[in-house]
Amino acid sequence: MPQIMTAAAERRWDELLEGIISLIPDGVPAVISCPSDDDAVTAISAERISEALSVAGVPCPRHAPPADGQRSEPVVIRLRTARSDRAEADIVIDAQDPGWPVIRKVSGPLAAGGKWYLAETRAFFACRAATWDVKFGDDIPSYAAAVAEAGIPAGGTVVDVGCGTGRAVPALRAAVGPSGTVVALDLTPEMLQEARPRCAAARDALVLADARRLPLAGSSADAVFAAGLVMHLPDPESGFAELARVTRPGGRLVLFHPSGRASLAARHGRALRPDEPLSEGPLRRATAAAGWELTAYDDAADRFLALATRR
Repeated sequence: MPQIMTAAAERRWDELLEGIISLIPDGVPAVISCPSDDDAVTAISAERISEALSVAGVPCPRHAPPADGQRSEPVVIRLRTARSDRAEADIVIDAQDPGWPVIRKVSGPLAAGGKWYLAETRAFFACRAATWDVKFGDDIPSYAAAVAEAGIPAGGTVVDVGCGTGRAVPALRAAVGPSGTVVALDLTPEMLQEARPRCAAARDALVLADARRLPLAGSSADAVFAAGLVMHLPDPESGFAELARVTRPGGRLVLFHPSGRASLAARHGRALRPDEPLSEGPLRRATAAAGWELTAYDDAADRFLALATRR
C-alpha cells in the first residue's frame, strides 16, 4: 500500500473498516486470509484490518486458530487480489486496488442486517460509472430486445431498479410511450449522473434509492425492470418482496442480464452453483414466496431473461 493516500482513499478505508467491524458478532474472532504472504502490499492491507479489529475488541490472529475458550469457527476475511481468486470466506474484500478496497461478499447470517451494503455498493460502482458505457455500451441492443419481449404495457408506469447508466431507459420509454412513466432508480449518485442524458429528453425521473426500500407507493408500478440487480443484493428474498410491494396485481417483473449465467461465471473465473439466487429452482421458490409467479426463464449463452407476474 502506498505510504501516502488521498483523502478520498482514507475515507474509503475508514468506511471499509467500519463495515467489517459491524459484521463481526460480539465475542467471535476473525482470521484474515490472503492469496500470498509474499505480496507486501496485500500484507500491509491485512495488517491494517487486523489492527482495526483488535482496537475494536475483535481477536484477529493471522492464519491461526482461535484461542482456547473462543468460538471454534472464526469469521474468515479474504483479501481478493485477482478476479480468478474464488477462495471461500465469510467476508470477501476486493483488494485489487489497495487504495480502494471494497466488500464484495458477505455470507450467511452475517449479511442479514445489510448495514454494510450501502457504502460498499456505492464504493464499488462510483469509481466505475464514468467508464461503464465505454466497457459495456455494446450491450444496449440486448436491453432493447429484452424490453420488447417483456410485454410492458403502453401508457403504464415502469420502474428501472438499479438502472446504472440508464442503458434500458430509452427502450422502456419506447415501451410505455408518451403517456407512460419511466422511473429510473439507483443507489449510486455517480451512476445516476451518467444516466441523466438518457433521461433528460423525455423528462424521465431519476431517483437515488435503495432497491430494498423503494420510495414508491404500494401497487404503483405496472412493471419493474431489474438488470443485474439480484446478485448484488445481500438478501434477494427481501428484494423480491419489495419489488412485489410496489407492483400492482398482474404487473410484470423483468429480470435481465446481457450475458447468460454461465458466460458471466466464466468471465469471473468461477463455476455455477445450483443454489445461486438466479438458478431456476431457487428463483422460482423465492419469487413465489414474495408474491410472484415465474412465467418465463431463459438462461442462454448471450443473455439471461426471467419474467414473473404479480399475483
